[in-house]
Amino acid sequence: MLTGEIRNQVDQIWNAFWAGGVSNPLSVIEQITYLLFIKRLDDLQTLEENKAANLGIEIERRIFPDGSDEQGRPYSDLRWSRFKNFEAREMMDVVADRVFPFLRELGEEGSSYGEHMKDARLGFSNAALLAKTVDMLDKIPMEDRDTKGDLYEYMLGKIASAGTNGQFRTPRHIIQLMVEMTKPTPEDVICDPAAGTCGFLVAAGEYLRDNHPALFRDEKLRRHFHERMFHGFDFDPTMLRIGSMNMTLHGVDNPDVSYRDSLAEEHGKDAGKYSLILANPPFAGSLDYETTAKDLQQIVKTKKTELLFLALFLRLLKTGGRAAVVVPDGILFGSSNAHKSLREMLVEKHKLEGIVKLPSGVFRPYAGVSTAILLFTKTGVGGTENVWFYDLQADGFSLDDKRNPLVSDEKLGALPSANLSEGELDKNNLPDALSRWFEREGSELENPQTAQSFCVSKDDIAATGTYDLSLNRYKQVEHAEIEHDKPADIIKDLRALEKDISDGLTKLEAMLA
Repeated sequence: MLTGEIRNQVDQIWNAFWAGGVSNPLSVIEQITYLLFIKRLDDLQTLEENKAANLGIEIERRIFPDGSDEQGRPYSDLRWSRFKNFEAREMMDVVADRVFPFLRELGEEGSSYGEHMKDARLGFSNAALLAKTVDMLDKIPMEDRDTKGDLYEYMLGKIASAGTNGQFRTPRHIIQLMVEMTKPTPEDVICDPAAGTCGFLVAAGEYLRDNHPALFRDEKLRRHFHERMFHGFDFDPTMLRIGSMNMTLHGVDNPDVSYRDSLAEEHGKDAGKYSLILANPPFAGSLDYETTAKDLQQIVKTKKTELLFLALFLRLLKTGGRAAVVVPDGILFGSSNAHKSLREMLVEKHKLEGIVKLPSGVFRPYAGVSTAILLFTKTGVGGTENVWFYDLQADGFSLDDKRNPLVSDEKLGALPSANLSEGELDKNNLPDALSRWFEREGSELENPQTAQSFCVSKDDIAATGTYDLSLNRYKQVEHAEIEHDKPADIIKDLRALEKDISDGLTKLEAMLA
């Protein structure tokens, strides 16, 4: 957990950036990411030097050269541990004129350290601000993985609170729910093809640390965790840098966070490679057929990005691989041939296991679109028997633009650290959704379709003719008899009817869009 002092220091730096003319929150965190990267390079070389000294051997992996450059300036000045002690103006000169060119060279050489640093530039010219930022980062106990990770998550939260860039972040409690539902294992190979800040991959890594600590005592599994388990793709270089640093600060040494236009490139080299996909891909986009990967068009002929991403997930998953992904409601009931054929494919050719309908305010203030979590396993031979539906009505936060917490911090999320009262369970449905998910093949099968969660047979879904997967298609509403001598009951029934009409209009608008 971050202390209040560290939070205050971060807030002060953030405000100083804004005062110094760096007003884009993405630019602020990008510059801090560069500095954290520079500090990590120095820490890595220090570890190598200590190892070599203790064992009496040569350094295996040297990052900073020995000696001096052509102008007689020592290369050691490029190291964080040296320039952090320089006067502000001198520090600025060294970082801008020597350290950043060195970072770019690392990137051009294809170094694993510098992969995302090819276009690294110092983005501000205020020497005092640089010195203040370096001093603040140096004081934070970076040897503590939890502190490093929490520090970065706190800064990423500032992206979300700053406006239009918030689409890069799925709420952490929704990510936690999806990770807990899929239960990553030490042998999994996990992918997010729309990785952004790598929130899903980070959460999967933290789940494994908490639930499978023994994997770090097994050399093979430990190497798998650090080098082969996590794969994130994005086509925004800034997001790649931020996502890569997020993984690094959460203790993953060498994740595969790389540039890829996931919908435009062919996927032959990694088709069937991944055992778990966790993602919240972009919605409501449209591509030209000519710019879309042909192997995806073979799965579903469409221009819509949300459908193409589902086709991509099926392409990337190995047989037996599972997925938990956020989709817009339109995928569940859209009337186009592409919508229907994709739903039929999920139900008939694979194992569609669950659908969690999310409240429309989950992604506010950036979007009010209705979404759902889709949970399925790729089989290629069917396997769907019953699909579990859950009507998530409250996620612990207000569903307006402010998104204020409705319960105390220890009662938020899918795994709250304190028990919720009955009234609080109505404000945070996530623990209830998680516990019911694991009963989907047991007691949940007996639930009536008037309940908050229930199961629908494959035959009933197929009988709709369009393989409709919208919860409202199957959810039944209990209407009490109206007692005309009780006006309050009449009002209650009218409001229930109003909600039904509103849901129907929303569905109709989505079909016509």
